[in-house]
Amino acid sequence: MRRRHFLNSVAAAALASPRIGGIARAGMVGPEHPHSDGNDRTFDTPLSASRSAPETLAYVVATYAGTAVNKPDYLACVDLDPKSPTYATVVHRVAMPNVGDELHHFGWNACASCHGQRARRFLVVPGLVSGRIHILDTIDPRRPTLHKVIEPGEVVAKAKLTGPHTVHCLSDGDILISMLGDADGNAPGGFLRLDTQFNVVGRWESSLAGMDYNYDFWYQPRHNVMVSSEWAALNTVKPGFKLDDVKAGRYGHKLHFWDWDQKRISQTIDLGADGMIPLEVRFHHNPDSTVGFVGAALSSSIWRYGKAGDRWEASKIIQVEPQEVKGWDFPVPGLITDVVLSLDDRWLYFSDWLHGDVRQYDVQDPAHPKLTGQIWLGGLLGKEVPKVRGGELTGGPQMLQLSLDGKRLYVTNSLFSSWDNQFYPAIGQRGSSLLHVDCDTRSGGLSLNDRFHVNFGAEPDGPSRAHEIRFPGGDCTSDIWV
Repeated sequence: MRRRHFLNSVAAAALASPRIGGIARAGMVGPEHPHSDGNDRTFDTPLSASRSAPETLAYVVATYAGTAVNKPDYLACVDLDPKSPTYATVVHRVAMPNVGDELHHFGWNACASCHGQRARRFLVVPGLVSGRIHILDTIDPRRPTLHKVIEPGEVVAKAKLTGPHTVHCLSDGDILISMLGDADGNAPGGFLRLDTQFNVVGRWESSLAGMDYNYDFWYQPRHNVMVSSEWAALNTVKPGFKLDDVKAGRYGHKLHFWDWDQKRISQTIDLGADGMIPLEVRFHHNPDSTVGFVGAALSSSIWRYGKAGDRWEASKIIQVEPQEVKGWDFPVPGLITDVVLSLDDRWLYFSDWLHGDVRQYDVQDPAHPKLTGQIWLGGLLGKEVPKVRGGELTGGPQMLQLSLDGKRLYVTNSLFSSWDNQFYPAIGQRGSSLLHVDCDTRSGGLSLNDRFHVNFGAEPDGPSRAHEIRFPGGDCTSDIWV
């Protein structure tokens, strides 16, 4: 079979689906710290953030979903200080109260948008499957505690939403969370709003007109815009990935540009067959810019979007070609599952979960990226993988997080439990890894730090899956400057 033919035929079937339609071209808050000294863990500009002290601690969510361990998920605190005797180990764990949450993505009560108004103190940690939302207090950064739990029944009663995913704070202190499902787990979902005391306010959007699915989002208030992407309904992704669902149009391929003030979609761009399943969206950190990037997972492509006059436009700038793999009936896509952009908006990183590589691109010219670094950390292609201390790597690189100075990239390998069990069952049996990749920020290049490997297969209660990563002082996917 010709490369890409299979996936393009599937995408074409999805685009012809009546469900989708054709391609359109076109408790409390933290103390106030008014000075930019980092005491509130926020920074007034991307430049001041990038010049802050190196991170010495990471928060990593870990789940037992789809494993033999019947225990609650937890937040792991990992020592990142190379001078510490506990370097590259989990130094504290905060277990959730219930089993079966599947902790996935999480965020803060405050970021750069709240600078000078409130402290980055509380983590907002949803369970994607349970719909339960946990609030953790990090006033002692190395020993967070559970502050509050919002039960899914309250969210459904007040907002008729399920499947919490991306968390961003707003400049007024409220919290906005993208939701994959309605009250029954069906599309299109919506956006949930919490107040500064972490009470459920209700839905954020004034209208869902034009939205088929939901996933990630990012806002740029200087341009009165929010952009959101599409994965699928919670009920579609929970059982695992099926190509028949793609053919039936049950996965997304659109970017939505929202009027931030009116809270409604003002323009939609259909990425078509080359933009199937757009996931992580990343605006430039410069709040004056209208440029951003999105990774389309199934099509394994990176798109640049930006504003031209009064209209938004998007164009494909990177394509990862599928590869023939023995035992597979079709060419295997790279499956771009995470994207991160450095604070100076120069370096773009993404992970090919199935192929097994992490790439670095120079995007000083956003329309013409240059490949400057690539490293293999697993995958299905049989590439040689660097040795790490504490055991062999399983799966492929997935979640990425970049230090504020852009020099250290942290990588985990779990995507979603049911998908892991399809493509990389060893993750559920032997656990995840947290790795550290050093980034050359002068001329480009990636190298694995062989001193650092956190083996989540050796956790006290058994092997767990590690997913998203945050730092107490912020990171390259938490902060939005206003």
